[in-house]
Amino acid sequence: MAAVDDWDSVTSGPECLLVGAAAAVWTADGTPGAASVDQTAEFLTAYNLARREPMPDGETELAWAAGLWVRTFNAVKDLADGLGDTLPQAEADQRLRRAGA
Repeated sequence: MAAVDDWDSVTSGPECLLVGAAAAVWTADGTPGAASVDQTAEFLTAYNLARREPMPDGETELAWAAGLWVRTFNAVKDLADGLGDTLPQAEADQRLRRAGA
């Protein structure tokens, strides 16, 4: 049996922020881009079903905000690496609206 630790990813914080960040990138495989808005929504829906008690609306908005943060962070890195715009404005706007802003 073997284990691998990714200490760069070790963190703690409110559940909604960690879930939101994961929801925004769960499809990422190392290539630029991540989960679409629809895929993020599907992840959050499935998470809430498995949780058996949906996150309150305010926490759901925080989850969307956390996902937007991580997508923006990754898009800036992608631009710096010359990979182009991996977070189109329309997608950022949709995520921002779902975050309640």
